[in-house]
Amino acid sequence: ESPHTFSAFVTFLDETHNLLLLCYKLKPKKHLSCSLTLLSFSLLAMASLTTSSSIALFNKPLLPNRSSSLSSSTSHSRLYRFSSSVRSRFTSASIRAVALEPELNETPSSDIKETETVETQVFACPVCYEPLMRKGPSGINLQAIYRSGFKCGQCNKTYSSKDEYLDLTVTAGFDSFNEVKPITTELFRSPLVSFLYERGWRQNFARSGFPGPDEEFRMAEEYFKEAEGGVLVDVSCGSGLFSRKFAKSGKYSGVIALDYSENMLRQCNEFIKKDATFDSSTNIAVVRADVSRLPFPSCSVDAVHAGAALHCWPSPTNAIAEICRVLRSGGVFVGTTFLRYSPSTPWIIRPFQSRILQNYNYLMQDEIKDVCTTCGLTEYEDIVQDSFIMFTARKP
Repeated sequence: ESPHTFSAFVTFLDETHNLLLLCYKLKPKKHLSCSLTLLSFSLLAMASLTTSSSIALFNKPLLPNRSSSLSSSTSHSRLYRFSSSVRSRFTSASIRAVALEPELNETPSSDIKETETVETQVFACPVCYEPLMRKGPSGINLQAIYRSGFKCGQCNKTYSSKDEYLDLTVTAGFDSFNEVKPITTELFRSPLVSFLYERGWRQNFARSGFPGPDEEFRMAEEYFKEAEGGVLVDVSCGSGLFSRKFAKSGKYSGVIALDYSENMLRQCNEFIKKDATFDSSTNIAVVRADVSRLPFPSCSVDAVHAGAALHCWPSPTNAIAEICRVLRSGGVFVGTTFLRYSPSTPWIIRPFQSRILQNYNYLMQDEIKDVCTTCGLTEYEDIVQDSFIMFTARKP
C-alpha cells in the first residue's frame, strides 16, 4: 500500500493495456484467450489493493508518465522489465522471420548489420512471379532463410519463414481460407503418412521396380552433371530424402527442398537437424509451394528433380509447364514415377487396373514423353524397369 507499490501497479496496468493492443494487432481471434487472461490478471491485482489505495487510484491519471514511474522504485523497474520481455516474446514468436511492418519491426541492435541488406534473389512471388525483395542475411541455407524477410514489390505481399519452412504458396498468410486439394495431395499432408514415408512407405516401391534411393540418386546425378554449380530444386520432395542427398554432395550452389505438404516439410527439417553432417551453412532451404505455381522467376533454375511425384500431381501438364518456365536454357529436368502398368502386365487386366488407379495420374511411357515435349522440353530420354520409369528432358 506504499506509494511505490501503487505506482508499480498503475504502470502494470499501462503495460497490460499495451499487451492487449499488441495481441489484437497480431491476430484478434487467436489471441482472444490471451487477452482475457491478461484482463483477468489485472482485475485480480486491482482487487488485492486496499480500500485506501483503490480510492487513491481515481485521484491519479490512468496512464502516468512512464519515465517518472520507472524512477519510483526498483520493484517498479523489475515489473517494467518483465512486461517488456513479455512484449518482445509475443513479437518474436509471431513475426520472428519477417518483420517488414514498421510497427512490428523490433530488430535487436546486434542484428542490425545482418538485416540492413535488401536484395533481389532466386525466390519469386507465386502470385505475379516478380522476384521477391529479401531483407536479411544472404544465402540459401536454413539459418539465412529463417532470419530473412521476403516481400513482393508489385503486389506488396509478404512471406514468412516459419520454424520449419518458408511458405511461398498463394494462400500464405491467409487466416480463415484453407484450400483443399485432391485426395492424392491431401494424403501426403497427413502427419501419419509423412512420418511413415521414410520409415517403410518408400521402401515398398521396390516391389514395382524402383531400384532404391541410392541407385536412383546415382542415376539422377548422371543426368545433372551439366547443372553442377547451379541451383537445384527438388519438387514434391516429401520428407527430403533426395534433397538431403543432393545437398550433401556439395555439387550445387543451393538445393531447395520444395513440397506442398506442411508435415512432409516438418519431417524434412527434423531429418536435417538430426543429421550431424548438416550445419547452418549447408546450402539447403525448405520451402512450401505448389508445383503448378512455382515461386521462382522464369529461366532462373539450373536443375529440377521430381522423385516418385508425377502421379500425385493434380495436373501433370501444368506442373511440367511450370518446370519448363523456371528452368534456364540448357536446364535439366529429371523425374521418376510409376507407370500405369508394366510392359509385362497382361493386356486383359490392364483396363481393370487403370480403373482401380484412376485417382492417380499414372501415365505411360509415350504419354510422359508427349507431355514433356508439348510443354517445351527437348532431348527426352527414359529408363524403364517394370513399373518404374526415370525420364529426363532439357530446356532448349
